[in-house]
Amino acid sequence: MTLQTLFFLFLAFFLAWYWWRAKAISDFVLTAARRHCRTMDVMLLDDAVYLRGVWFKRDHEGRLRVWRRFLFDFTSTGEERYQGRIIMLGSRILNIELDAHRMPES
Repeated sequence: MTLQTLFFLFLAFFLAWYWWRAKAISDFVLTAARRHCRTMDVMLLDDAVYLRGVWFKRDHEGRLRVWRRFLFDFTSTGEERYQGRIIMLGSRILNIELDAHRMPES
């Protein structure tokens, strides 16, 4: 086995691991978005979250972690589309925010 073969095997393994890990994180965030939307009495649209930012930041203990920002769309009345955000640091969700939105009239 040559060094080039080992390199490509490592690269393929790394890409497969990265895809698997990114999918697991996305599923975790989607579940959190669904739960938050249900709690706030709004409807999650498209049943999806979108990664819109990745950075490195330190946590409260000073350790370097991956910071991620996910976006999702929701509606409160069924007519307008609003945006929500989920901020993660490492494997923890730090914040879930919803844009200001109109509530349906009772």
